[in-house]
Amino acid sequence: MTLLALGINYITAPVAIRERLAFPAEILRDAVTELWQQQHISEAAILSTCNRTEIYCTAQNNNIEPIIDWISRNRKLKHSEFQPYLYAHTDNALIRHIFRVACGMESMVLGEPQVLGQMKTAYQTASQAGTLGKDLGKLFQHTFSTAKKVRTDTAIGSSSVSVAFAAVQLSKQIFDNLSEQTALLIGAGETIELTARHLHQNGIGRIIIANRTYDKAHTLASQFNGYAIALSELPLHIAEADIIVSSTASQLPILGKGLVESAIKKRKHKPIFMVDLAVPRDIEPEVEKLNDVYLYTVDDLQNIIKDNLNSRRQAAEQAEEIIDTNVEHFQAWMKAQTVQSTIVDYRQQASQLQQDSLNKALAALRNGGAPDEIMRQLAHTLTNKLTHTACIQLRKASENERHDLIAAAREIFKL
Repeated sequence: MTLLALGINYITAPVAIRERLAFPAEILRDAVTELWQQQHISEAAILSTCNRTEIYCTAQNNNIEPIIDWISRNRKLKHSEFQPYLYAHTDNALIRHIFRVACGMESMVLGEPQVLGQMKTAYQTASQAGTLGKDLGKLFQHTFSTAKKVRTDTAIGSSSVSVAFAAVQLSKQIFDNLSEQTALLIGAGETIELTARHLHQNGIGRIIIANRTYDKAHTLASQFNGYAIALSELPLHIAEADIIVSSTASQLPILGKGLVESAIKKRKHKPIFMVDLAVPRDIEPEVEKLNDVYLYTVDDLQNIIKDNLNSRRQAAEQAEEIIDTNVEHFQAWMKAQTVQSTIVDYRQQASQLQQDSLNKALAALRNGGAPDEIMRQLAHTLTNKLTHTACIQLRKASENERHDLIAAAREIFKL
């Protein structure tokens, strides 16, 4: 079987493509089950985040076309709409890639920790769906232990650098004094919590948190002396917001051009700074065309993020060394699985020879043969059968000048 990965990320594909290939949490289990049921695929898992969608599987060959066909059907996309943005990894390249993803080495924010949690979600979903086997399951376990070692032994995640942090840094560049501003945060997940924390630490004047589930919004808002509203109340509060940051799992935009345009009029054209951290997007792209609105997506934050990465560069080099070592460890495990099947086959062959010889000896005893003679014959026959094939193969190796096989035989049999 071949380990295979196929995916897109923030480098290979724009957000407009990534959001169409995203697998929301509510359909992820059904999707991975459907993928696993495809012919020639024996194990499968799907990682889907705002910055990447990756499919991991074990297949009978490294042919990616059946997977591309499945993506096309599942996401209702033509091949030409997404295939140019795809990348693929197999075997050793896949092992290194998944380790680097889990350690945050492939993230927009170098060393960010969120992707490890998302990787664990992908593993848990596939495990619950029954689509993991020995190889892919073991790969995930090695991935998690590698990421833990990188976090423990390096400073890769010590400095405060994230998409949420970048959004707050940008807001500080636009507004001279955050203490005079109101921030409206849409969603109640980890990204919004991190954004609220950074805003609170930077002295934001007021925080409003909107979420589909009011209780979640209230729980989060109470940590930062904020005010919670239900998502349905958004139209009543948008005009209050100087800063809007949105990160939900909604499949449809939450803020449309008309709603924002109405809020701008109520504000008498006082500017609004908006950051859409969701994939699919929460804010209609047309909002960017409005005067007095400054709209940024996750892709727009890359330059800001780059300015905050210097402290992680040296740690990244240390992380690469740890990853290299653990790639070798997993490769050794994979090779051991190959030899294990050979050992099982060899022992089964020897066991069959033993049973055949023993059956003949027992039959001879039942027919009244002399026990001593039967025992000697049993030992002689069994020895001949166990060494027969090896001797023939060694003679052929000599005739073909395969001295490497002869040397290997002397080492295996300790001659």
